[in-house]
Amino acid sequence: MTSVAQWVEGARPRTLGAAVAPVLVGTAAASTVTEVIWWRAGAALVVALALQVGVNYANDYSDGVRGTDADRRGPLRLTASGVATPGAVRAAAFGCFGLAAAVGLALALAADPWLLVLGAGAIGAAWCYTGGPRPYGYSGLGEVAVLAFFGFGACAGSAYVQALEVPAAAWWGSLVVGLPACAVLLANNIRDAQSDAKAGKRTLAVRMGTAAASRLFVACLAGAFLAVVPIGARHHPALLALAALPLAIHPSLLVLTRTDAPSLVSALVATVRVEMGLAILLSLGLALA
Repeated sequence: MTSVAQWVEGARPRTLGAAVAPVLVGTAAASTVTEVIWWRAGAALVVALALQVGVNYANDYSDGVRGTDADRRGPLRLTASGVATPGAVRAAAFGCFGLAAAVGLALALAADPWLLVLGAGAIGAAWCYTGGPRPYGYSGLGEVAVLAFFGFGACAGSAYVQALEVPAAAWWGSLVVGLPACAVLLANNIRDAQSDAKAGKRTLAVRMGTAAASRLFVACLAGAFLAVVPIGARHHPALLALAALPLAIHPSLLVLTRTDAPSLVSALVATVRVEMGLAILLSLGLALA
């Protein structure tokens, strides 16, 4: 029987900051134009976390049954390791998607029913990343989807449920949190490039080569900090987010200079810290503004 600790590890908790960060920034951006409705912020956070855990389980299931994870380096994979049955992992993914759908429905009905379209698209993208007959994650489009849904969708959406508009700070904030989320996926895929290529999974790191993907990783982090500047031009305290810049040095050096799995896992975790540092400091700056 799969233990609770193994289910938690399979959910990849060290990556969940990528779900928290856009909700923080989107809500803080909305606070510059309206009063925050806290239950909506909490509901948006539940939706984001449920989607993140759901996509992690869905990826575990789909890659496991395809055999892609057979030679995987890195954290525990429930399906490929045999720790959990494929059916159980798939059910866990669908359970998370169901929770996201239920809470998202309540949020959409309270704010704007058109948000149901965004929610349906996010769930579909989460499953089709590595699931279905033509998974887009196998064609190098994973980073695009991450920027779309864990950047613009989550950040701008979190602002919209508060203000029924998307302030400029939320649009730029989508890049501040979305580009590091792309970097997290790049670090993951650089680590797995060799096994992915053997399995026919043509991630962006496989298509570009790991050297070019490593440079793109650094460019994503640089772009996130550059996106703080236009926010700070209007809301000066938001420039506080630039204080997170030293956090980006360590993962950048690891990705540029190391190829071993433990180092790249460390880079991935450190990149989540960069994203959270940016999000917390930017949110604080926007609140002060």
